[in-house]
Amino acid sequence: MCGIVGAVAQRNVVPILLEGLQRLEYRGYDSAGLVVGHDAKLTRVVSTGRVAELTLKTAATQGQIGIAHTRWATHGVPSERNAHPHMSNDLIAVVHNGIIENYEVLRIRLTAGGYVFTSDTDTEVIAHLIHSHYALGNSLLEATQAALAELVGAYAIGVIAADNPDQLVCARRGSPLLLGVGIGEYLVASDVSALLPVTRNVVYLEEGDVVELGRSGYRIFDAGGRCVERAVQVSELSNESVELGEYRHYMQKEIHEQPQALADTLESVCNSQSLVPGIFGAEAAATFADIDSILILACGTSYHAGLVAKFWLEEIAGIPCSVEIASEYRYRISVPNPKTLVTVVSQSGETADTQAALNYAKSLGHIHTLAICNVPESALVRLCKLRMLTRAGPEIGVASTKAFTTQLAALFLLTLVLAKQRGRLTVSQEQQHLHELRHLPAAVQKVLEMEPLIARLAEQFADKHHALFLGRGLHYPIALEGALKLKEISYIHAEAYPAGELKHGPLALVDEDMPVISVAPNDALLEKLKSNLQEVRARGGELYVFADADTHIRAADGIHIMQMPEHAGYLSPILHTIPLQLLAYYVALQKGTDVDKPRNLAKSVTVE
Repeated sequence: MCGIVGAVAQRNVVPILLEGLQRLEYRGYDSAGLVVGHDAKLTRVVSTGRVAELTLKTAATQGQIGIAHTRWATHGVPSERNAHPHMSNDLIAVVHNGIIENYEVLRIRLTAGGYVFTSDTDTEVIAHLIHSHYALGNSLLEATQAALAELVGAYAIGVIAADNPDQLVCARRGSPLLLGVGIGEYLVASDVSALLPVTRNVVYLEEGDVVELGRSGYRIFDAGGRCVERAVQVSELSNESVELGEYRHYMQKEIHEQPQALADTLESVCNSQSLVPGIFGAEAAATFADIDSILILACGTSYHAGLVAKFWLEEIAGIPCSVEIASEYRYRISVPNPKTLVTVVSQSGETADTQAALNYAKSLGHIHTLAICNVPESALVRLCKLRMLTRAGPEIGVASTKAFTTQLAALFLLTLVLAKQRGRLTVSQEQQHLHELRHLPAAVQKVLEMEPLIARLAEQFADKHHALFLGRGLHYPIALEGALKLKEISYIHAEAYPAGELKHGPLALVDEDMPVISVAPNDALLEKLKSNLQEVRARGGELYVFADADTHIRAADGIHIMQMPEHAGYLSPILHTIPLQLLAYYVALQKGTDVDKPRNLAKSVTVE
């Protein structure tokens, strides 16, 4: 969600802050702002527009220390008064990601103590609370540590003071934050991409860390207040990897990056002759031998990946699998099974609901944990005993594309490894699956050649306000994902149903104004799906069918066929995902929406 950038240097930090904010725009935001310190004075500039607008407003602003923020509204509507940074008595400035759960109690107490609140946010209590301790003669570090001890909730913060131009204090609990180590300058950010213009040397802060940064170095204190060392790592992310290049939008770029993302994710197995549990970690073989079921916890698009995996795991590996929305799982009474492999799936690895669900599962006694994630240094990866990195590279567009297909690839590998360990995979079957995985990037590249056809098809959606997606079996979750993509970026109301459920309610919605998009692979349910499609045509519905070449579904009046290049068996959901991503993208272009930064949404959902 929100983005943080901070810097202390021997040069003007405003360009550093602004470029960092630009690189965090993909996370989603509704206002942006910065505060810089210069001549014992703090200057605050905010905007409810894009970072480009903030840039225009800061033309004459300079300082050698500063903090900046892109805000996704939680407490208080998007407005300049609610935009970060927040200040206390023109002395303390704070940026904050996360949610302070006890802010109302603190606000009442601080108001009674004479502090005047000028925003509706929970963040402003942090600024006043730090000020209250700073005014007692504490250092900025000590005042921040004292204030943090009173906070309940999640936070990543950056703090500066007008009368202390050489010190920036930051801290994290439940929200990501990292340091950038430059030459004579030090930075803080919520995402490594914001640091790349300055440095690739980063320090990933641990839960509860508090950091004091100056021009000559930094000190890190752990949750217990002890001074500690954290390793400096060289980020593998390159500056070029987050550039738009020849593409119109990041979403389009990332759709086209899927063949390479899949090849990178599958590299370790596709270059070998057999599947081994070790690709999930050194303890995987022993863990997999001790489990008798799978529980997948995820949100949004990652949840849809889990739904596909349930079909694979139960049919191929013969192991019971349940899939739960992470934000719901933690609030219900469940029956724990210590022999369950709790598998969390997330692009960022910082999704607050998924982290909380994982911690809840652990509290119930679950000891076997696996993270499938795109970010190696993320919280979920660190919290799990086993991990599989999807290697999709940076995904900037809010609507997930390559992260989803690489999650599917990782979950299919999990299925095959478990099937082999449970004696349900013959040598010939293993070799056949490996062959199909090696071919997968090329198969996806062929599907991408459908782009011009889908771009023309999208023109027919320009005046639509609703859409219905249908799928059966293994492809019902792909219909769900297609509907999610369309509603996320085009703002067309879209729903997905198992095709067999049409006659149990959704058929009442079908008319000439309700386009019906169907995923039609050549599988065991094809003939039943054809009957469902006829139910749509009989009610005057317009059908758009993504069909395998050998399904023998014919184009006709009201039936538009998009021919898939090939059928991929169990991997078919990955191939059928691509045209639905392209359809959502080109419909959004027709609608004129902000493709990469759709309204009200954030890339990394780090609040509950």
